[in-house]
Amino acid sequence: MTPRVLKNALKSGHWPSLFGAWLHFEVSFVVWLLIGALGIAIAQDFALSATQKGLLVAIPLLGGALLRIVVGPFTDQFGAKRVGLGILGIEVVALVLGWLFGQSYAQMIGIGFLLGTAGASFAVALPVASRAYPSEHQGLAMGIAATGNSGVLLATFFAPRLATYIGWHGVFGLMILPVLLAAVVFALFVQERPLQNQQGQSLAASFRMAYQERFMQLLCFFYGVTFGGFVGFSSFLPIFFHDQYGLDMVAAGSLTALCGLAGSIARPVGGHWADRAGGLNLLQVGFPAIGGLCILLAWLPPPFWAFPLTVATLLLLGFGNGVVFQVASLRYRNMMGTASGFIGAAGGLGGFFLPFWFGLLKDVTGTYASGFLVFVVLTGIATINVICLQRSLALSIKEEAS
Repeated sequence: MTPRVLKNALKSGHWPSLFGAWLHFEVSFVVWLLIGALGIAIAQDFALSATQKGLLVAIPLLGGALLRIVVGPFTDQFGAKRVGLGILGIEVVALVLGWLFGQSYAQMIGIGFLLGTAGASFAVALPVASRAYPSEHQGLAMGIAATGNSGVLLATFFAPRLATYIGWHGVFGLMILPVLLAAVVFALFVQERPLQNQQGQSLAASFRMAYQERFMQLLCFFYGVTFGGFVGFSSFLPIFFHDQYGLDMVAAGSLTALCGLAGSIARPVGGHWADRAGGLNLLQVGFPAIGGLCILLAWLPPPFWAFPLTVATLLLLGFGNGVVFQVASLRYRNMMGTASGFIGAAGGLGGFFLPFWFGLLKDVTGTYASGFLVFVVLTGIATINVICLQRSLALSIKEEAS
């Protein structure tokens, strides 16, 4: 896409709303992954096992996943502004607790779950972006808003460095300032759109509709693999690089930041390509490619190979995130809050399970290779399902035409 075409595309909608949605998601993503970024320092303070490390960095992802299910329909019912500002307010409370308390592993588990509120930003930011732009630019607008997941870059690059000066508790306190800034921008810039989608439909009816649809279930699974892989790896990679390759906290965070940057940049590209080539077509290629890279990583190659392979894996996962939500935005535009809540929750759950199973299997098998192999199996199942879905849709279109 040329700069001129991009400029015209952005002008076709309300770009201040898009900016407000992006900033909300960007800052919240930093908060969401803050424990993962500081995981090495926290683990050293509390002398944690691999399983405990995995659970610690996974807990915020679980909290975000569970809350997304509620926040999505609430966004459709009550408007993005009120819900979005409420999320930022809870983030401030969680950060204050992490700053002033967090003196034991049990306390950090509780604080981590509350930090999961930040993960629900997804179910606010994407509906705002979707409603601010016409259908022909859905993939691009959603992709731009979702580049807020580049917050992984900020969290993993800056948090470890700041922790060496002010301690990891101090990083929690410092993070309160950008959250307050995001709240001001979101309140001033986002244009609240009329809620046309629910038409009097109850929250319970929205849940039933989303839960019963086979298409929705498959999108949840696909996003559980792509976004779950992206956020799960982003949370656990600092610990993996430290334990497997002996990198210190700053070096492990810097490399994880590079991986996160690759995935974040690839997300709008995935949405844009899906606008033109078709999302399901791209997923049929993307899932096997991700699985192939994870097979190579399961060999635990030397750093010279492991680091670029990891960057490539997160790049493809980020690309897949944009593709999945382009498909979702076309099918569920009139209930995008609910759809993004359910699909985003599945992504968050995938992110929770990945670091947990990596830590657990490391303690059980003595190697991180088993964690990669589990993810290979999931990409294989996703490949089979996306092929079957594509054929089913093609058959339905053919029957309707006849």
